[in-house]
Order: sequence, then C-alpha cells, then structure tokens
Amino acid sequence: MADKKMTQQTASDAAIASYLDELLHTATTTAEQEEPEVVVPEKVEPEPVPAERPVAESLQPVVREPEEHAPTPAPDVEKTDPVPNEPQARPDWSAKPFECLIFTVAGLQLAVPLVLLGAIHKIEDEIRSLPGSPNWYMGIRPGSDYNLRVVDSAQWIMAGRVPENARDNYRFIIRLDDSRWGLACDSVGESFTLDPEQVRWRTARSQRPWLAGTVIDHMCALIDVRAMSELLMRAEREQRLDLS
Repeated sequence: MADKKMTQQTASDAAIASYLDELLHTATTTAEQEEPEVVVPEKVEPEPVPAERPVAESLQPVVREPEEHAPTPAPDVEKTDPVPNEPQARPDWSAKPFECLIFTVAGLQLAVPLVLLGAIHKIEDEIRSLPGSPNWYMGIRPGSDYNLRVVDSAQWIMAGRVPENARDNYRFIIRLDDSRWGLACDSVGESFTLDPEQVRWRTARSQRPWLAGTVIDHMCALIDVRAMSELLMRAEREQRLDLS
C-alpha cells in the first residue's frame, strides 16, 4: 500500500513539474519570438547617367497621342467584425513594483497582485456543486454580502494534469478583485514585493490568456486577474450555466 501511494505521489509531482516547465517555456519562447529583428538595408547601386543628346535632336518636338484613361473603380470597403477585447500585454498595475501573494493549487505555485485581490476566505463548510455543472465549478459559498462562485482551480488551470483527489486539499478561496468568482486553493503564503523586471511577461495571449507571465526566481505563474474573471464569465455565458 505504501509503495502504491508513493508511486501515485511521484506521478502527481511529475505532472505538476511538467506543467510548470510548460508555463515557463511558454513565456520564454513567446518573448524570444517577439524580439525585434535588425534589418540591414541593402546596398543600392547608383543608376548610370544617360549620355547627352545632340541639341538638334533635343529641340525636335515630341508629338504624343492622347491616352485614354479608364475610370478608376471605387475601392471596395470590406466589412469586418469587431475584434474581441484581448488582455493587455502588460497590465496597468505592472508599471512599477507591486505586491504579490503566492498561493498553491495541487502543488503548483501561483501569484496574484494584491491590488486585485478581493479577499481570502477560509473553507469551513463543504461546497457542493450543482447538478449538471462542469467539473471546474465547485459551487456557491454563501456570504452576508454576496454569494461567491467557487472554481476548482486545478480543473480550470491544469486540465489534463490534475492530481487525484486534488479537491480534497482545498482550504482557502481567493476572490478575484470585486467579481463574484473565487479560486479554491490549498494554502496561502506571504506577500512580497515584485519588480516588473523579475517577471517574464507574455505579449501573446492566444493560449492561456489568464497567464500574465512567470516569475522565474519564485518558480510561479503570475495571474492576470481581469483576464481570468472575463474567461470565467465568458464560460458561464457560452455554456449557458445557471450558477445563481
């Protein structure tokens, strides 16, 4: 039994390490691919100067037939659909050093800027999911001022690499800014000041729009809180979920 448990733990650790490596690789390769290329201008050879024509020849009038000009067609105006809002490459709160809070989800370290941290709630009662809800939605945490929609962070962030029984280890909920969404997590660490230069920022967000960048020194992923909230609200609309 002990050997089986050790084997399962090793497999979970390997999955988490692989996923963290992928996050770091994504941010690194994105930055490298988008470095501006230095273009060296081609050497332009001077054109030969034409020889002077005889004066008599140059004084002869040149008769040109009138050219028929075809009417210029009106340019086609192509109608394009509005481009959906994309998360900013560098969030506005990253212009100067900012405070961050590290929390863990199934062994994976994540960081959230304190300026967009709504609250931290302790899970004291069981959160039951609604029938027919997706696996990433845990349920409602009732409160005196509002009901918080709790996300199974491992299922939402680490789809396909979720360790077995990861939900059993959740102890806290990180509320995303002033939204009605919260991320369930295992533990909450101390806050620290982070310099923007310590973050490998992402500028392309076609995959994992919630990932603002990675903090190499702390080996953690930095969350774009607003992008995460928008993704959750979009999932609620597109999947027509009744989460109230």
